[in-house]
Amino acid sequence: MSTKEWVYQENDLVGLYQEMTFDEDNNNPAVIQIINPANFTVASESNAEGTVFGKLEAEIPADVFDHIAIAWLKKRKLHGALGGPVGLEWGSPDSHLD
Repeated sequence: MSTKEWVYQENDLVGLYQEMTFDEDNNNPAVIQIINPANFTVASESNAEGTVFGKLEAEIPADVFDHIAIAWLKKRKLHGALGGPVGLEWGSPDSHLD
């Protein structure tokens, strides 16, 4: 049995989670869950060699995606990769300014 570790949730309509792990670094895939998206497509096509490719597109409001991105960067402690200082500034894992 596995458990979802929610990184971000908005009104139970849009969320980002990983399956929980007991390792120090959770490298399980990130999953974006969208309930009743306003616009989405699921398509597949094959190339000349017969290889089938799938594609999933779903619209997420830009401001909601901003919050998802910030939550992910904080969870993975990647705020320093954005070129700014690492500390209690907005966006750091220890900041409560979001």
